[in-house]
Amino acid sequence: MFSRNIKIVVRKSPIRHLSIRRCHAERILSNPSEKVYPLKGIKVLDLTRIVAGPYCTMVLSDLGAEVFKIERPFHGDESRKWGPPFLKDSEDSVYFMASNRNKKSVCVDLKKGKSVIYDLARKCDVLVENYIPGKLDQMGLGYDQLSRIAPSLIYCSITGYGSEGPYKTRPGYDVIAASIGGLLHITGSEDGPPAKVGVAITDIATGLYAHGAILAAILQRHQTNRGQKIDVNLLSTQVACLINVASNYLNAGKEAQRWGTAHESIVPYEAFRTSTGYITIGCGSNAQFEALCKYLDIPEVAQDERFITNQVRVQNRKLLIDILSPIIKKRSSSEWMTTFGNAPFPVGPINSMAEVFSDPHINDIGLVKDLEHPTAGKIKVVGPPVSFSDSSNRARTSPPLLGQHTNEVLKELLNYDDEQIEALRNIQAIQ
Repeated sequence: MFSRNIKIVVRKSPIRHLSIRRCHAERILSNPSEKVYPLKGIKVLDLTRIVAGPYCTMVLSDLGAEVFKIERPFHGDESRKWGPPFLKDSEDSVYFMASNRNKKSVCVDLKKGKSVIYDLARKCDVLVENYIPGKLDQMGLGYDQLSRIAPSLIYCSITGYGSEGPYKTRPGYDVIAASIGGLLHITGSEDGPPAKVGVAITDIATGLYAHGAILAAILQRHQTNRGQKIDVNLLSTQVACLINVASNYLNAGKEAQRWGTAHESIVPYEAFRTSTGYITIGCGSNAQFEALCKYLDIPEVAQDERFITNQVRVQNRKLLIDILSPIIKKRSSSEWMTTFGNAPFPVGPINSMAEVFSDPHINDIGLVKDLEHPTAGKIKVVGPPVSFSDSSNRARTSPPLLGQHTNEVLKELLNYDDEQIEALRNIQAIQ
């Protein structure tokens, strides 16, 4: 539905386009059990490395887009070497496995093989890159150059700080953007130093923003028949993700602070130590707090004028936590989870990775998928967290070996013959 061929038909014959759409709809209606990929037919030229860009293109690939991961010959994506641990019988790190499934690895030197990138751009709907602003322009691969070659190409740049401003030429990494953007200032225990979030959450959020922007641009292209440039950056994403903390400062002049697992505006809403570990409890309403007090066999605390509303609970935070903590510490996490099995307030254990992936709910919904890797055999990945009633969204193929699909793509997509491929390989333009 989103293929470039259909888009060209729109330009020539809107009636023909509507007919194709109607036939497609009739086929699905006649076979409602058939699930199609929402992005089937979309081709993505992926010039990204590390996390934010690869995560974005992986989400697109889960939705059915064909992603051509362009890698530096003989080196590849830097994250292939980010280990240990490394994949069994492979030179690739397990880290690389996390963001590169469903892709085809094509090794092209961007300088020596620029003509290959041009040919791929003509065939693709979307290009995603995460080079420092100006770098690809110097190579003749910037938006201005490629938009002349492929006017319908959607060109998404993922950078550290954007294409404007005094920081634009700085290299961008997750923890630096999280530092400048305030996340580290509000993360960590109340009296402790700043703390990094356990995963590259700023990278992930940036990749998700980019993926959403690309989908919007694809929709707009159906109206305009033109591509466009999208700028997404780590710092702006991080500041946007400050949500209520940013609003507190901008509208109430309230400086933020670290709260550990606690919440600035809701009490109780934090982790409590048990006899075996920790559980997290949140009470977002007075009714939930009353229920918690009944489960803890202290119903009178919910009627105490110092705790009767969330506003006064926030004011008397320490006093209330000092009442709740000793009670919760008397029993194990599993005992409390059994006790709170039907509780109307949110509660959950703080799990280790072993506990996460043995959790009965995670196992029941089948979130972890098995894929066959060319050298390592069966590997496991966390599949897409989003499902559709009438569409497919899934992990299909394992992350590729370096250059695994170079010949296939050059022959089948670009119609290069053996002589052309050998000539490119002789000058090390491809691998």
